[in-house]
Amino acid sequence: MNMYDIIAKKRDGKKLSYAEISYFVNQYVLGAVKDYQASALLMAIYLRGLDDYETAHLTRSMAESGDMINLDSLGLVADKHSTGGVSDSTTLIVLPLVCACGLKMAKMSGRGLGHTGGTIDKLEAIAGFNTSFDINAFMSQMKSTGCAITAQTPRLCPADKLLYSLRNVTATVGSIPLIASSIMSKKLAMGAHIIVLDVKTGNGAFMKNLSGAQKLAKTMVNIGRGAGRRTCAIISDMNQPLGNAIGNALEVKEAIDILSGAQDGGDLLKVSMTIASKMLCLAQAAKNEADAAQMLKYALNNKSALRKLSELIKAQNGDVKVIDNTSYLPAARITASIAAQKSGCLSAVDCVKLGEAAGVLGAGRAHKDDIIDPAVGLVVKKRIGDTVKKGDILAELHANDESLMLKATERLENCFTVSQKARPVKLIHEVID
Repeated sequence: MNMYDIIAKKRDGKKLSYAEISYFVNQYVLGAVKDYQASALLMAIYLRGLDDYETAHLTRSMAESGDMINLDSLGLVADKHSTGGVSDSTTLIVLPLVCACGLKMAKMSGRGLGHTGGTIDKLEAIAGFNTSFDINAFMSQMKSTGCAITAQTPRLCPADKLLYSLRNVTATVGSIPLIASSIMSKKLAMGAHIIVLDVKTGNGAFMKNLSGAQKLAKTMVNIGRGAGRRTCAIISDMNQPLGNAIGNALEVKEAIDILSGAQDGGDLLKVSMTIASKMLCLAQAAKNEADAAQMLKYALNNKSALRKLSELIKAQNGDVKVIDNTSYLPAARITASIAAQKSGCLSAVDCVKLGEAAGVLGAGRAHKDDIIDPAVGLVVKKRIGDTVKKGDILAELHANDESLMLKATERLENCFTVSQKARPVKLIHEVID
C-alpha cells in the first residue's frame, strides 16, 4: 500500500477502503506521509467527496490516532459541540444545567480563532482556571464533580490537529466530510455516550445557508449513531449574536448573570435549554422534552445550576468569588458606544464584523499564537426586530487601548442595518433526532 495509489484512487472518484484511510492517517501522524502528499489527498477529497462509509472510517481512524478516553465506569456522560459563532457561550450554561439535573458532562473545548470565540479562552478569563488535564486528573474530577472542561491534549486526536492545520493553508476547509470527521473524531475520542451538536447557520456561521448546515448536521449525527453514541443535532440561527456579550470575561459574566437570574437569558438561554433538554432526553433522565424543560427550569430557579458552575470553577482552580461578584473578572479601562444614525427597526446585523471588531480590540486571534486580552469586547444593546430611535446605543465597546478602539469602531461601520421593518428571526431551524 502506498500514498501515490491512494491519492490517484480518490482523484479518480473511487471509494477508499478502511485499510487505505487508516494507512494514510497512521502514517501521516508518524511522519512517513509528507505534507505534500496529505495535501494532495485532501484536495482530492475536497473535489471528489467521501461517502458515508468513507467519512465514518476517516473519523474512526482519526479518533484512534491517539488516546481514547473510556468513560464507561462513570455511567452515562454527555458532550456537546457548536460549529462556532459569535457570543455563543452555551457550554457555560448547558453544563451546569444538565449536571444539576444529575447527568454527567465531559467537554473538550477549543480556543477562539478568527471572528468566533472559544470556550477555553472564556474560562481562562477566570483567574487561576486550569484547562490542561492529563487523563488521570480528568477522570478524577469527573468522578468527584460529574463534570470537567479541558483543552485538547497533544495525545488526543493528533491526526485531527495535523490535518486541521493543513486544511487551513490548502483551501480545503470547506469540505463537509472533512469538517464532520474533524469534529466527530474528537467527540468519539472523548468517550461521551451522548452527543448533542449545535450546527450554526447564517451570516456569522461557517455554514452560511440552511441546506449546508442540514447536510453537515446529518453527516455528524450518522457518524455518532454509527459509532454507538446517542446523537442528535439542532440547527440554530447565527444571523445575529446568540447572546449580548462578545468577549471572554464579558461572556463569562453574561453566563453567570443568566444562571443567577440577574439577566434575562434571551436567545442564549433558549438555545442552551434546547441543547440541555436533548441531553436529558437522550439519557432517559427525562420522560420527554416537557419533563426535561421542567427539570431545567427548576435547576435554574433554585440556583443549583449556578452552584454547579461554582463547583466546576473551584475544581479547576478558578477564583470562585466571580460567582457572587462578577467584578472579580477582568474589566476594560475604556468604553465607547455605537449609536443609531436613524430611527426605525433593527433589521440586520453583520455577525462577522462584530466578531472581527472584538478581535481588533484584543478579544480574539487572527493567528493561533496571538495573545488575547480577556477584558475587552462588545456588548450588543439591540436585537433584530427591536425599535430603534436615532441616537440609541446599538453596541458598547470595552477596550484597553484607544487606538484599537478607533480601529474597532471603523470595523463596525454599516454593521447594523436600521429599516422600516424586520423579518422575524427563527432561532431553531431544525432538530435532527
